[in-house]
Amino acid sequence: MSEAPAADNIGTMAVPEKDRLDEAALTGWMQDHVEGFEGPIELSKFKGGQSNPTYRINTPGRSYVLRRKPFGELLPSAHAVDREYRVISGLHPTGFPVARPYGLCEDESVIGSMFYIMEMVKGRSLWDGSLPDMEPAQRTEIYHALIDTLADLHQTDHEAAGLGEYGKPGNYFERQVGRWTKQYRASETEEMPEIERLIEWLPATLPSQERTSIVHGDYRIDNVIYAPDEPRIAAVLDWELSTLGDPMADVAYLLMNWETPTEGRAGLAGLDLDALGIPNMRAMLDRYAERTGREKIEDLNWYFAFNMFRLAGIVQGIKKRIIDGTASSAHAKQTAERMPFLAQAAWMFAQRAGAKA
Repeated sequence: MSEAPAADNIGTMAVPEKDRLDEAALTGWMQDHVEGFEGPIELSKFKGGQSNPTYRINTPGRSYVLRRKPFGELLPSAHAVDREYRVISGLHPTGFPVARPYGLCEDESVIGSMFYIMEMVKGRSLWDGSLPDMEPAQRTEIYHALIDTLADLHQTDHEAAGLGEYGKPGNYFERQVGRWTKQYRASETEEMPEIERLIEWLPATLPSQERTSIVHGDYRIDNVIYAPDEPRIAAVLDWELSTLGDPMADVAYLLMNWETPTEGRAGLAGLDLDALGIPNMRAMLDRYAERTGREKIEDLNWYFAFNMFRLAGIVQGIKKRIIDGTASSAHAKQTAERMPFLAQAAWMFAQRAGAKA
């Protein structure tokens, strides 16, 4: 959720002063808890991302990734790195592509916040959804891998993966609408008419839930790592918003990119998809339905409205953290400026789904 150019989100940078960690304490913890670890360590910080600050740890033998909660006062249930660690720990033994988890530290005295360590997966980060440096056939394969991997996630036996209690029972969207309404209210800085209408309309029009699966919550092309030299996803990243729920949430969230302007990011609206070799939304939906054994999926507008509302809640949290001085990314301000667009887009999709002004 950043408006920064793709290049500004790729790679690492020197760790800013406000994000520095106690390297001696971290080294000591890794010696005690990370199998095969040998220091010394060298830290850098990944440029992309707004929510949980993420670091690269280089050692003479290998590289690791550290994800931590932000410093400072946080909203309840936000930045749940322990949940991230739990889901990748459950998925990794199944063969689903996630980074290998090495250890979770819940002791905030080590570096000032909860964190976990996982492997550094080598591969390609693709921030520009138009895939400008590829041929049409390559783009087709990249997008097929993206939807196939999502389908595989939704087909994963979460009970067998030890994740049977990873989410609450009942209607997923009912819980989610309630959760993001509370998150929005907790970080509200001004009244937005479209958001107020959505808070009234969404819980009154909930779709029925046909299936329950692991839901990633933030699945898009720039949250996966592709293998270095083939159209295969080597790791799905950023599991902070994952839970058990309705897989349609992930499907609609991914396909929302077909409705979103490109701007050098994951959005595809306005592009000549046929010429580029990128499957259109219908083709992606049909491929997903076939791989998961679902009936054809027709209308996504309610799900688009919900996802835009949820994004508005996330961005409102970023806006509040800017005001409080705890925003992690250098591009947080540009992201926060998207609030009016997100609110208007969410209400537009709600109207397409039948909402009355």
